[in-house]
Amino acid sequence: MAEIIIGRNAVLEALKNGREIEKITVAKGADGSVKQIIGKAKDKKIPLYYSERNRMDKATDGENHQGVIAVVSDYKYCSVEDILDRAVERGEKPFILVLDGLEDPHNLGAILRSAECAGVHGLIIPKRRSVSVTETVAKTSAGACEYMLCAKVTNIAREIDKLKEQGIWIGACDMDGVHYDKQDMTGAVCLVVGGEGNGVSRLVKEKCDFVVSIPMKGKISSLNASNAASILMYEIVRQRG
Repeated sequence: MAEIIIGRNAVLEALKNGREIEKITVAKGADGSVKQIIGKAKDKKIPLYYSERNRMDKATDGENHQGVIAVVSDYKYCSVEDILDRAVERGEKPFILVLDGLEDPHNLGAILRSAECAGVHGLIIPKRRSVSVTETVAKTSAGACEYMLCAKVTNIAREIDKLKEQGIWIGACDMDGVHYDKQDMTGAVCLVVGGEGNGVSRLVKEKCDFVVSIPMKGKISSLNASNAASILMYEIVRQRG
């Protein structure tokens, strides 16, 4: 699910052309155009790592990496329109999942697997401050990422507005909502699940039409994001019959 780009010019071009870069590793003490790469990576919120040159030599089998290695995804993301088209093709009401700031690849992989099994038409994730579809995600999803559509967007709140214009109801999973089985989710619906720790962001939550909660009976006050998403996805399946 990923490939390596090495060399200063090659990585700079990848940054300029908007390639989906998972992370960039630079050699400790590297200077010159490497500083430009570091600056662009920080602007784009791409994870940066610093390593010893001998370790980078081993990672590239001795090729001349010039102190820069970028890992880019070869996963083919779709558009939000592609997700809506899939619902039309199946003759079903749209069933979409938005992941607002999820960072753990194991959680994304588990959600992809559950979503594919539940008949979700597609996932929407933000381009920044969010995990992408990596090798770890693909492995955790048990192959589900090969079948599940996933769109990467610049602005989650803006995409929610567009979905609402098409008659899709937006629901957030958060602690201050109604019990999830009390909320009608039989129509066209988009479920928003927040990231680990922070939950759904304030701006995104304000855009939602309703908020649903999962009751907590134990001493721990919240579920893992993938577990919460699975419960709510299958509640939608149950309600739709």
